[in-house]
Amino acid sequence: MKVTAGFIKEIEKWAEKCAFPDGEPFRGLSLPAATALSQKFGLSRGQIEFAALERDIIPQRYARNMRSFTPQDQLALLSARVCVVGQGGLGGGVTEILARQGIGALTLIDGDRFEESNLNRQLFSTESGLGELKAEAGGNRIASINAGVSVTRHPVFLDKTNATDLVAGADVVVDCLDSLKARFVLEAASKTAGIPFVSAAVAGAGGHVTTIFPEDRGLRLIYGEPDQAPTAGAEASLGTLPFAVTLLATLECAEITKIILKKGGLLRNRLLVVDMMDNTFEVFQLAPQ
Repeated sequence: MKVTAGFIKEIEKWAEKCAFPDGEPFRGLSLPAATALSQKFGLSRGQIEFAALERDIIPQRYARNMRSFTPQDQLALLSARVCVVGQGGLGGGVTEILARQGIGALTLIDGDRFEESNLNRQLFSTESGLGELKAEAGGNRIASINAGVSVTRHPVFLDKTNATDLVAGADVVVDCLDSLKARFVLEAASKTAGIPFVSAAVAGAGGHVTTIFPEDRGLRLIYGEPDQAPTAGAEASLGTLPFAVTLLATLECAEITKIILKKGGLLRNRLLVVDMMDNTFEVFQLAPQ
C-alpha cells in the first residue's frame, strides 16, 4: 500500500479523542471514518485500519482488545491469514471469534450444506438457511460483522488431492473437522506447507484441543496411525452439545492467537481434555518438551 502525505493527513484528521473504560485517553478511528477513508482512497477497510494502527490510532472496534493486546499485537493479527477447515460447530465459532478479534484474512473450507441437525450448535445455521453451503454462510457472516477481514471461500471438501493447495499461504491452519481420516489429511498438508496446526474435537459435553508444529508427531500421539483410525470420533456416539462446541472453539482461538503473537504457553505436544459434566480440565503431556 502506497502511503502519501495526503493519506496520512486524512487519517490524522479523522482521529477522535476517546477513552478506554478505565479513563485513559487514546486516539480512535470510528467505523464511519474508516469506511469513508476506504471509499475516498479506494482501499480496503483492513488497509485503513492497518495504517491507523501504525500511527497509534486505534480502530474503535478493537478498543477492548487493547488492555490485553498492544497496537503492535493488533497489527500482527491484521497481518495474519488463518485457514479454517470446517464451517460447522467448531468452525463457525472459530470463524466468528477470529473475525471479531481482527484476524486480517480468513480462508474458509467446507463443501457441506446446513441441515436441521446442525441448528443446535452451528452459529451460521438458521432455519431459513437450511441447504445453504456452509463456507458461503461463513463468508456472509464475516462480511456482516467485520468487513475489514479479507475472506476466501472454498465450498469444497478437503481431500488428499486439494489439501496442500487449499492451506497454502496461511499462518495457522485450524482443524474443525468431524472425520479423523480427513483430520490426518489436513495435518499432513499443514506439515508439508510448514504451517502450525491447531486441532480440536468435541464429544458430548467435552472434548480436547492440541497444537501441532510441522516437526511434531502430532495426531499419531492421540489417535495412533492414520490407517488404523476410525472414520468418526466419539461424537458419533455421544453427540455434540452446543456449550462444549463453543468452549472448544474458544480454546482453539486462544491457541491461534498465541501462535500469531508468539506469546503465552502453547498446547504443543500436550492435550487439553475437558469434561464439562464433571468440571474437569486436564492437560496431558503427549511427548517430551
